[in-house]
Amino acid sequence: MAQVTAALVLAIAVGAAPLAGQTSLSIYSDGRVVVRRTLPQALEKGRSSFTLKLDGLDPSTLFSPDTAVALVSAVLRPATDRAAALTRAVGQSLPFVRSRPAGGADTVHATVIRTEPPQYRLPDGRFLLSEPGEPLFPAEVVRTAPEVSVALEATRARPRTELAYVLDGAAGWQAVYQVVLLGARCQVSGAATIASQTLRIDTAEVQLVAGSINRARPASRAAFYVRGATNLAAAEALPPPTPSEEAVGETHVYQLPGRQSLEPGVTLSVALFPPATAPYTQEFVVPGALPWRGFLGQAPGEENRVPVEVWYTLKRARGTPFGERPLPGGIVQLYQADSAGRLQLVGEARTTHTAPGRDLRVQSGDAFDITAERVQTDYGQEQLAPPKRGVAQRQRITASYKVTISNAKLAAVTVDVREARFGAWRVTESSVPAEKLSATEVRFRIPVPASGEATLTYTVQAES
Repeated sequence: MAQVTAALVLAIAVGAAPLAGQTSLSIYSDGRVVVRRTLPQALEKGRSSFTLKLDGLDPSTLFSPDTAVALVSAVLRPATDRAAALTRAVGQSLPFVRSRPAGGADTVHATVIRTEPPQYRLPDGRFLLSEPGEPLFPAEVVRTAPEVSVALEATRARPRTELAYVLDGAAGWQAVYQVVLLGARCQVSGAATIASQTLRIDTAEVQLVAGSINRARPASRAAFYVRGATNLAAAEALPPPTPSEEAVGETHVYQLPGRQSLEPGVTLSVALFPPATAPYTQEFVVPGALPWRGFLGQAPGEENRVPVEVWYTLKRARGTPFGERPLPGGIVQLYQADSAGRLQLVGEARTTHTAPGRDLRVQSGDAFDITAERVQTDYGQEQLAPPKRGVAQRQRITASYKVTISNAKLAAVTVDVREARFGAWRVTESSVPAEKLSATEVRFRIPVPASGEATLTYTVQAES
């Protein structure tokens, strides 16, 4: 069987320049990176061995994507620290730098006999049982980067070597969307913001993977933070190149245009799609007072200020350019122009992955000029007979509420008051009809006049 031994250096996270077109990266939002590397080294049929210098590699993730090649073994050796260098230097004479009491330093040579316990032989044959100073190591005993020794088995000769592996905590990305509100419609743009923590690479093909991918191993401690973008690819050309997109399994993969360079601490932003327009709606929502589960208790008698949430829904009908796009989860920023035409940030929210044809609904914040106060006006409990022997006794709770909504705007608004609760409950009476949204949620739609207020009263019954 042929045996081929070669020394190769993969230029990932170590600063060397790779050959063009030989590295492909798939970056996930949680910090994982799938690295696919094509090396110019040809493989003969049979066993081949390589030594690769790599930072951050978990050798258990290393494999060959070439179906004619199998990984036989991978042995990882870490970068050399001081103790390891001394161990490797056993039997060698090293110079040791030691300081002098009067200042300055001198050098003494000693042979490393052993490190535990420390034994060093001086040129005159005498021994020191502690280090004579700070050792200076020759280059051959120091690994400047982790090295992995790889053995591959090829069923037939191959013109090149293909390897793939996963780095954890090396780089991540997130989607950021800018929504400019324009009357009844809005303009939407989106960018992928990529941040490298430890990954350093030049001219790589890059894909961004959006989806919910489970983890079978603990996440790396390296955190992913998106800083201000220092390289905005979307501004380099008009119109900007945008990624192509395809569904792979239960994920969506975005192929970035051209080739990208990544280095730690540098952030890259790339437009995900050309700006699009879409209709939108705005809603004001007062969240309910009922607990989702458990006992419905008695509330204090004084009025309680409650937030009026602001929600925007971007309509994404199938057949429209914006509606046909899958939207990776990320951050949505909403802007609106002031009287001078300057765009102001009026809302921000996180969103989950949104499939094509699904509306994008986000809570942007709380209203400023629309306020609400709620008070529990009545409360009662009654015991219910158990339906059969051995079953715990039940209680029926009856609670009444009043919600006062004030509108300081110069235009009338409609505010929704929503109540949601698990289990058996119902609205027994209300000053505004209750609209049943689902088995667990009802909505009251309250028109509030300009510079005025409106009141909602309602009573609910719940069993526990």
